Amino acid sequence: MAFRSREMMKKILNKVGGEQKLAPGVKEELKKFVPDRKIVMGRAHRGLYAGKHIQFGNRVSEDGGNKTRRSWKPNVQEKRLFSYILDRHIRVKVTTHALRSIDKAGGIDEYLLKTPYQKMDTEMGIQWKTKIEKMYSDLREMEVVFFSPESEEKIEEEFNQLKLEKKAFRREARRKMYGLPPKQDQIKDGEEAKEDKKEPSTEDSSSHADFHEPMVATA
Repeated sequence: MAFRSREMMKKILNKVGGEQKLAPGVKEELKKFVPDRKIVMGRAHRGLYAGKHIQFGNRVSEDGGNKTRRSWKPNVQEKRLFSYILDRHIRVKVTTHALRSIDKAGGIDEYLLKTPYQKMDTEMGIQWKTKIEKMYSDLREMEVVFFSPESEEKIEEEFNQLKLEKKAFRREARRKMYGLPPKQDQIKDGEEAKEDKKEPSTEDSSSHADFHEPMVATA
């Protein structure tokens, strides 16, 4: 546990090179983006806790009313949350209060965008918030292009063809890895084996025909 806002301001000023190198009014602007909570758990820097941290109090006995110090830790869960802007799942440690806040906001992206920097009291939350804000600002500048139904069908056909080629390449690579012959050689061997089987059958049929002819003549 530490005074996080004070320490974070010291880290920022050290990276910049000192308070003397800052322009007037910049330090006050930086304070708006630094969490205003004084005490934050050490492990809260690795997750989203939404303001829930360790609390201290007394345990009072029923008989004599004796008080002993104790602590209450938040209910922390490790969850996989889907981010639409990143198009993938994010594995992060969150409290149950943070989960309810995320559900109420409509997702992890909306929660990070709507929560101000002062209430985002962990370094991990600030990093994710700045990253997602940067990605959303880049998306605003991108141009949206709509395809016609014919071009969409063509793209889908090319995509399916690419998937088939990928499967064939994986199959051939697997055959080479296990030392199996290519599929074309197997087909040729199978065709040759079929031809070899057909040839003796034709010879047997001709011999049978030759054998029956004299019997018919004698009759």
